[in-house]
Order: sequence, then structure tokens, then C-alpha cells
Amino acid sequence: MLSFVLKGDVQRAKLVVERTRLFTLAESLGGVESLIEIPSMMTHASTADSPLAVPPALIRLSVGLEAASDLIQDLSQALEGADGSLIE
Repeated sequence: MLSFVLKGDVQRAKLVVERTRLFTLAESLGGVESLIEIPSMMTHASTADSPLAVPPALIRLSVGLEAASDLIQDLSQALEGADGSLIE
């Protein structure tokens, strides 16, 4: 499991997530398949505007059994297509 924060807002995070092809959007990050989520919109939405809030553009990944090179390529193309340098 890993997470990263994009430069920008939650809309940019949504664009990256939508552009992935191998990661499946899911709130539960446990399984044999690779999963992706935007916690601020999903699992942590109830903490918005509180000290427990997560950054809006945080993306969390759970890496499954797919080939690492395929996952890296998928994530790379999703980030590149989301308007340049996005990772803070």
C-alpha cells in the first residue's frame, strides 16, 4: 500500500483515478487485485473540515498481483495525461 498527494485539488485526483486502466476504484484496499481510492471523497469524507481531514488530492493505492511493470506504466500514463507534473 502507498499513497501520494497530487499538486492541485480533488478534481485532478479524480482525473488520475479515471485514467488508470489496471487499478480498480474501491473503498476497501484489501485484495489480490490492484485498487485505488481518493480517501477525501470516500473513506475519509466524514472528516472533512476537521483536524482528522486528509488532503483533498491524496490518492491511495493497494498493489495486487499484476506485473509491477504494467502497474507502473498504467500509473505513469494516468499521471502524464493529467496535465503535467502533479505529485507534490
